[in-house]
Amino acid sequence: MKKYLFVFVMILVVVSCGTQDPKTRLEKLMAQREKLDAEILELKRQIGETDTSFKLPSITVAITEMQPQDFKNYIEVQGKIDADENTEAVPQTPGVVEAIYVKEGDHVRKGQLLASLDTRVLRQSVEELKVQLDYATNLFNKQKALWEKNIGSEVQYLTAKNQKESLERRLATLNEQIELAMIKAPVSGTVESVPFKVGQMISPGVPGASIRVINMNSAKVVAELSEKYAPMIKNGAEVLIQIPDLGKETRSKVRFTSRYIDPNNRTFKVEAGLGDVATEYRANMVVVMKINDYTNPRAFVLPLNVIHKSSSGDYVFIAKPHGNGYVASVKHVKTGRVYAGMAEITEGLEEGDKVIVNGYSGLKDGQPVKF
Repeated sequence: MKKYLFVFVMILVVVSCGTQDPKTRLEKLMAQREKLDAEILELKRQIGETDTSFKLPSITVAITEMQPQDFKNYIEVQGKIDADENTEAVPQTPGVVEAIYVKEGDHVRKGQLLASLDTRVLRQSVEELKVQLDYATNLFNKQKALWEKNIGSEVQYLTAKNQKESLERRLATLNEQIELAMIKAPVSGTVESVPFKVGQMISPGVPGASIRVINMNSAKVVAELSEKYAPMIKNGAEVLIQIPDLGKETRSKVRFTSRYIDPNNRTFKVEAGLGDVATEYRANMVVVMKINDYTNPRAFVLPLNVIHKSSSGDYVFIAKPHGNGYVASVKHVKTGRVYAGMAEITEGLEEGDKVIVNGYSGLKDGQPVKF
């Protein structure tokens, strides 16, 4: 009976082991192995102090001594170069292009005439009105002179005055209509495109009906960021601007952060000035913006590859004084921000700690090291 009971218990043990989650079992075994390795190494070290045949070999390592340093985290986003003054000169009335006075690449001044629409009918009307206005003005002046001498009726005087002023208003309106047919430069800069030709019919708001003028003397970089970064980006934040096509990098600061989230793509706009404006810059050229969103002026910083992981958390090896030399010692750490392969250590290290950054492969806690 006892024999059968023993067999039954063993079967239960085997079944329970077999149904245990493999991941959980592996973690337990790894933890046990780490503990056993540490105990074995410590015993070997203790024995080696009195028995030279058991002395552990020293491993050659490289170290870095922990000192507070500046740590910055950046948000990287693709943007583009644009001009502060990147505008289109558009007609304000439909019409047929009568003349074009500039070509692509020309430098123009603000207010300079770039092109004009056909205004022959309007000019003819202006000439007719001028004749009528001259007659009405002459008639009014005579009627006024008579009225001042108390000759004639007030109605005659007021009629002549009203007719003259009405013609003046009509003439001013025609001149304004002619002015609307003049396409002028809204800013000083360079003509980038003239998409229409003489004789072509163009209208406001229709594609191909405007002359683009860009002033690259005042350039900027523009990008759109996800709304999750909105609390992190502030005006005045440092920006590193990389221009891959030119192989250049420059520094700037955020000068504008939009308060509006685009409902279509859930992004907001960020701008930074482009200081040293060069002739090779082009509007819409691709850039990479690295915007500083976090800075710690007194951080302990380590490469990610020297931070090891175990079931009990992240740790590093430090070289700890022992007797006449040093031994490797495990120190558990906590990390903060990570950028460009470097991690901010928020807990676990102190100033002056000698962290092993090379030669740590196969290293065990308590193993002698030299550097």
